[in-house]
Amino acid sequence: AAIAAGVLVNTAGFLQATAEDAGQESVDKVTNRVEVINQHGTVGLNDTISNMTLTVRLAAGSSAVDMDQTSIKYLSDDQVTTLTNSSSSMEYAAGNASTFNLTAVEGTDSDNSFGVLNSGADRYEVTINASAIEGGDQYNGLDTGDKIQLDITSQTGGTTQVILTMPQQLAGKDSGEPVKL
Repeated sequence: AAIAAGVLVNTAGFLQATAEDAGQESVDKVTNRVEVINQHGTVGLNDTISNMTLTVRLAAGSSAVDMDQTSIKYLSDDQVTTLTNSSSSMEYAAGNASTFNLTAVEGTDSDNSFGVLNSGADRYEVTINASAIEGGDQYNGLDTGDKIQLDITSQTGGTTQVILTMPQQLAGKDSGEPVKL
């Protein structure tokens, strides 16, 4: 009886520890994520949107999010790809067909922890090169009226979904000008 009781106590302890771990993982998936607070596109050639820039911060209640360990799933009518951070290389200022670029918003990263959102004041701009993803050159970006979905997933599995609609027209806009998305 004593041996059986010991086995039961050990099993109960193991189950409790497993449940606590699973509970913490579930909380992390819900809370450890980013929030998009602003977005705009840049006009490319042939009346397309060549790239998109999102300003991100920590979501309410979130622990630190390392953007080097964050991925962005890009889904349009023609393309599906997963992007990772390319900020260690400025070769592609807007990223390329498989990477996004990250830049700190001036004056927001007071602890110089570039790439890690660890304070409510931290703000980063995420730039996605739609031209490279959609067609590989500066002439093929997103057309007016196109919709894309971005799923931004942190290292712990917390996901933020963003749906962007390109403007219905770009009349009067020149290449390189920003437009609201």
